[in-house]
Amino acid sequence: MSKPEVERLPVEEIANCVTHGVGLALSVVGMVALVVLAWLYGGALHVVSSAVYGASLVILYLASTLYHGARSHRTKQFFQVVDHCCIYLLIAGTYTPFTLVTLRGGWGWTLFGLVWGLSLAGIIFRISFGSRYKPVTIVSYVLLGWLCVIAVKPILATVPLGALAWIAAGGLAYTSGIAFFAAKRIPHNHAIWHVFVLAGSICHFVAVALYVIPAKT
Repeated sequence: MSKPEVERLPVEEIANCVTHGVGLALSVVGMVALVVLAWLYGGALHVVSSAVYGASLVILYLASTLYHGARSHRTKQFFQVVDHCCIYLLIAGTYTPFTLVTLRGGWGWTLFGLVWGLSLAGIIFRISFGSRYKPVTIVSYVLLGWLCVIAVKPILATVPLGALAWIAAGGLAYTSGIAFFAAKRIPHNHAIWHVFVLAGSICHFVAVALYVIPAKT
């Protein structure tokens, strides 16, 4: 039985591993911090939504790091699919604390169910069709990320201005980074894209930590 082909990691893949490896480390620390804060100062929904959000961050950055660090072609293909599916999980996970804790009510639960339902549909689509419809997958990420605009009125009424600023900054970081993801001729374009993703994650984490988890009274 022949061994799977193993290749050396190119410099660009090392950069990709490092950028999201940093994201993985920050995500683990951030998840623990959020859950502890939610446990101390919040209720059940705070704890659950913080755990879901934190786990989605950890899983995304872990999958990405494993994908870019894989040396076997077969292993790399497997983790590429996992990585792409985890983007849907991160989008839905990021919505979770804002919909269940901040927005709540009819709009909160509707947006929560809609985002998670569409994210699961996206995962099934990616697994079923592979990379044949890559542009469709990328567009779906963007549309899901900005789906919150359908609830702009209740969001403006319930979400603090500071949180909105951090959420918008994170969304812009994620979205603008796609330009580097697509610019294959730019050296280390994927690592640059990773930096934008990391920036987006940090912005959204700040919004959750400062405005979703209750402050100590």
